[in-house]
Amino acid sequence: MNRREWVLYGQKELEEAQIENASGDAWYLFSECFHISREDYLFGMTDEINDKEAEERYKELIQKRKEHVPLQYILGTQEFMGYTFKVTPDVLIPRADTETVLEEVLDQLKQSKKPDTILDICTGSGCIAISLALILKPEVCVGTDISEKALKIAKANGENLAPMVKFIQSDLFENVTGSYDLIISNPPYITTEECGKLMPEVKDYEPMLALDGKEDGLYFYKKIIKEAKNYLNPQGMLAFEIGYDQGEAVKNLMEAQDFACVEIKKDLAGLDRLVFGFAREGE
Repeated sequence: MNRREWVLYGQKELEEAQIENASGDAWYLFSECFHISREDYLFGMTDEINDKEAEERYKELIQKRKEHVPLQYILGTQEFMGYTFKVTPDVLIPRADTETVLEEVLDQLKQSKKPDTILDICTGSGCIAISLALILKPEVCVGTDISEKALKIAKANGENLAPMVKFIQSDLFENVTGSYDLIISNPPYITTEECGKLMPEVKDYEPMLALDGKEDGLYFYKKIIKEAKNYLNPQGMLAFEIGYDQGEAVKNLMEAQDFACVEIKKDLAGLDRLVFGFAREGE
């Protein structure tokens, strides 16, 4: 078969398995297995392929995707904020929604002093901590996670992209020391009930430890907000990624702990996605 026929074969297989974006996923898996760029493909779609090893690997990866294994776990990488991160089933796949959160946080920080110290709680792959370290170049940037397996991936990403970031195993603030100008977190925030209704790619393959926010989805927000002031510098920012229906609840939790100027920001779909506020002077 020629190049185009192989891509169409993959697309047809994935469509039959009701995989979203079957054509795009078939192309990415084809490119991975045959080491062909989009430009080379477009200029040689009718070129015959005779590479049995690559053909068999392509079939194997298509089969994995048919079983709803996320494309990012198959390829082992995901782009985030312009950087390439290693991902495995031990960490959540970085998402565009989180990029939106970071872009809004960066925009808000333009109006104040650049943070010299940053703490990322529930760091997962390390994508938030590493991206902020590369963009803001703080003196100190720390990422924490309770999962030893997740930290292994975060440290690998750090070594590859931003060796200045320190990753430590910690149950939220348990092993955290020092104080910070910015504390940011994308904690587990899906209710336990909703976790069982997620699409197979998420429910069956992404780490439930990083998804399940307990009964009301607010468990980790409550704990982080209650303790955060002990680790924030005066006027330091606390910022959260949130679920689409959690904006007011998290805002109220922050205001109840006397955070100032608490705001909710929406994502590109018009849904609540970020809540942030500031420690008051003398906190």
